[in-house]
Amino acid sequence: MSPNSPIDLTGKVAAITGGESGIGRATARRLALAGARVFVCDRTLINDNRPEFERLGIVSQTCDVRSVSDLESWIHTAAQLAGRLDILVNNAGIGMTRPIEAVSEQDWDDCLDINLKAAFFGCKFAIPYLRQAGGGSIINTASNAGILPRAHDPVYSISKLALVGLTKSLALCHSVDRIRINAVCPGPVGDTGMMNADLARATDVEATRQQFIGASPLARAHGRMITPEEVAESILYLASDAAAMVTGTMIAIDGGKSLGVPPSPLMPSRHLVTDGTRMKHGFVD
Repeated sequence: MSPNSPIDLTGKVAAITGGESGIGRATARRLALAGARVFVCDRTLINDNRPEFERLGIVSQTCDVRSVSDLESWIHTAAQLAGRLDILVNNAGIGMTRPIEAVSEQDWDDCLDINLKAAFFGCKFAIPYLRQAGGGSIINTASNAGILPRAHDPVYSISKLALVGLTKSLALCHSVDRIRINAVCPGPVGDTGMMNADLARATDVEATRQQFIGASPLARAHGRMITPEEVAESILYLASDAAAMVTGTMIAIDGGKSLGVPPSPLMPSRHLVTDGTRMKHGFVD
């Protein structure tokens, strides 16, 4: 493949958790369009996906990723049906927005089981197949909360920070097998189950949407949320041979949300101050 060629995953087999909606669905489509044979799992299958998934050859199966035996069975079935496994995307996840005093043991278990335990055991069950294939790629869907913890969702932040740690540790462990393990750290992403649930709970949906957009400098500049398809493009890159020397990396697809304190929304992006010096994005040049 020349440097200017589109990414080609022909002959590769990919398994994606949480593949029926949001980032998982966008990734399944993108990898299939690049030539991969794609298997997805989710707690429930969405009827509206069936025509497109069938056209793209995407195979769906119900699976509760909190169940280690369900997860093992799904990965084993995908690898056996396809004869190999080259790519695993640990994408299934849930949010948990509540202070520590409001968190129950069940809340903790649900968040950590889906966001962290499932990724750990997904890696465990996939790695022997990737090793057998001569190497491969695992991509974990973390969050900008995996880069910088957030005050309003401590349990979610813990799960994603731990997922980033898992990514780095396993990347070191399995470089000898030519297995690359990376993470994407998105947010705020529209049209996902997690975002739609947050908006559904809001008393003022549009104000809440604008609050999410406003927390990300580039999202605010573009006046929109990040799309699942934009995250899928980074996952495609990490899954491909173009990223053959990329491992243990976190790609922040958050419009700069995790960079630090952004310019004030009250500060014009370009403004001439009284001495004639031009200001750009809140900083004098």
